[in-house]
Amino acid sequence: MAVELNATLAQHIEVSPGLAILRVVPDGWDPAEFQPGQFGVLALPGGAIRCVTSEPDEEPVEPGRLIKRAYSIASSSVMREFLEFYVVLVPSGALTPRLFALNRGDHLWLSPKFSGMFTLAEVPADQHIVLVSTGTGLAPYMSMLRSTLVCGGTRRMAVLHGARHSWDLGYRSELMTLKRMCSNFTYLPIVSRPGDESSRWAGESGYVQDLWIRGTLAEIWGFEPTPADTHIFLCGNPAMVETLLLTLAAEGFTRHTKQQPGQIHVETYW
Repeated sequence: MAVELNATLAQHIEVSPGLAILRVVPDGWDPAEFQPGQFGVLALPGGAIRCVTSEPDEEPVEPGRLIKRAYSIASSSVMREFLEFYVVLVPSGALTPRLFALNRGDHLWLSPKFSGMFTLAEVPADQHIVLVSTGTGLAPYMSMLRSTLVCGGTRRMAVLHGARHSWDLGYRSELMTLKRMCSNFTYLPIVSRPGDESSRWAGESGYVQDLWIRGTLAEIWGFEPTPADTHIFLCGNPAMVETLLLTLAAEGFTRHTKQQPGQIHVETYW
């Protein structure tokens, strides 16, 4: 039975080799509403071609079977023209090599509904927000900023984003612009391999968790964020998440769960 593909790739924006922003448009249907931070599912049939830079499938794939994977939505929840996803190529993976082989106008499958609890819904309006990520873990934060950031408001928001190289810092131009425009927004990018840069990297070096441990954000804000006034979101490399969970726990922050409200929100998509 033929697989029905219900969406079209409207744009493939290459951030760096193996890192892309995909804009997807439903074919004649309206997607459900979603909350910033939630995820959608993209899929292609096993018979779809793989990009030339990928490796062969690790396991046999049925040509007519949909390969489905969840990806956080990066676009605004109030903007309905397209849905945006920030995707890294996994050369040996089943789906991303097929996604990266798509050209503009090609068809794929998009879930009609969206899910996830990694949202701002349970963060009080008077609390500051710190968004910490590595790599494509930035995606849900872009949706949050695009949907909820009020420039000049009393709530402070900060993005701490880590990558190996400066060219892997997706959305950097947009975030730098927000930083210039919004006095209550802080953007702190950091690279772990500054020696690989073609020109001298003048920004922070190390791992993204170092920005919190060193007190870099507290210095910029002019005060120490505490459990009484700040919620912290973690998305990305498990080592980063584990390190910050331990560090924050020692500072009195607790992990948020359905059973027990807290100030640390974690997305374990890795």
